[in-house]
Amino acid sequence: MDILEKAYDLLSKYPLCDHCLGRQFAHLGYAMENNIRGQSLKISLILQANAIAPKIENESITRLRILSTNGFSSTAKETLKHLNKSIPKQNTEVTCYLCEDKFTQIQKLVQTALTAATEYEYKTFLVGIKLPLTIEEREDEFKASFNIQHGESLRHEFGRIYGKALAKATGKEAEYLKPDIVFVIDPFKEQIKLQINPLFVGGRYRKFVRDIPQSEWFCRRCRGKGCPICGGTGKLYSDSVEAQTSNPLLKATDGAESFFHASGREDIDVRMLGSGRPFIVEVSKPKKRSVDLTQIEQTINTNGIDKVEVSKLYFATKDDVRQLKKGEHAQKEYRLLAEFEKDLTEKDLNILQEKLTGVLIKQQTPLRVMHRRADIIRERYIYKLEVKKVTLKKALLYIKCQGGLYVKELVSGDEGRTVPNVSALLDNPAKTLKLDVLNVMME
Repeated sequence: MDILEKAYDLLSKYPLCDHCLGRQFAHLGYAMENNIRGQSLKISLILQANAIAPKIENESITRLRILSTNGFSSTAKETLKHLNKSIPKQNTEVTCYLCEDKFTQIQKLVQTALTAATEYEYKTFLVGIKLPLTIEEREDEFKASFNIQHGESLRHEFGRIYGKALAKATGKEAEYLKPDIVFVIDPFKEQIKLQINPLFVGGRYRKFVRDIPQSEWFCRRCRGKGCPICGGTGKLYSDSVEAQTSNPLLKATDGAESFFHASGREDIDVRMLGSGRPFIVEVSKPKKRSVDLTQIEQTINTNGIDKVEVSKLYFATKDDVRQLKKGEHAQKEYRLLAEFEKDLTEKDLNILQEKLTGVLIKQQTPLRVMHRRADIIRERYIYKLEVKKVTLKKALLYIKCQGGLYVKELVSGDEGRTVPNVSALLDNPAKTLKLDVLNVMME
């Protein structure tokens, strides 16, 4: 069956608009939209019917009448009128069998989409189409019954047309991988939903004090609602690295909420020094995206003076968050002040440096974090350990190791759960007095 006969076969059974007729031949011909294909097919069928009128009048008139009704063609009606033939009355309630004339609502829904997105700043967008299941099933059955081999899906055509219309109306670019905003359009319910993708800002932070946690700790009693235990704040600690870095970003972007991601973490009593720890703040539903990171960096550092400082802020991506999480086991450098029960000798220092350099440490989950960590044995490597005696019973340990090593337990032994450990090697019980992270080495 040739293309024109195929098109007539479709129209003879179902009313089809220009878009839905042309879409069945979407992969034939280029640089034209489906409505132009459909319109061209209908015109060609009208010309063909008109040409055979003198020879096969009944067939010609039948085709023209089908084109005027199921094809919604005013040209077919005018041709019938020219041939002095009766024009069938059009049922105004009849709509396209496949799209139900929803392609006529394009501009209306585009305007609705633009209005919905007015308060959001975005440079790129994507269109998602939501269709009722009954519509998709109807289209599948239609294609199967007519053996459609060169067609395009209704969902795909709607997505393309709405994408072009929004690009023209906004002057913005469609982005398929990482759009700022997604317009989810339901042409049949005439509904628009916005999916505002997060904004990610990364950098490095340093923590100069030992009494604030990395992330916000919500009160276990009220779970953040506020109670007498937490003084109504909903938090166990009034301040955190997360709050210091996230709040200025949340305010600048006018976002809904924020999430703090970091390459590992330090305990509340541990300082983060050196060049700082890599982190990324994720802001959900930001209304502003083109924020001044230099100004935000200054604001964070002014508010957190002598407590928290950030540097090298940059616009990050979701992929960067994944890489950040993978970097939790990157090499780290620590400085630790340990106190021993018995006096230290030079031989002790040499033993530690020799036995704990280039060695694999086996650690069962420490007792202090058993309530929130799986009880497993982890293996972490120490690249280098240096010891400097400070007093008879105190020493500074400089440790370069694989991330994820529980350094405090390396000193204490944690009741034998860390092997080897400082206390056991010297037969001299030790504990950590102060701990600083000096460097987090990530590419």
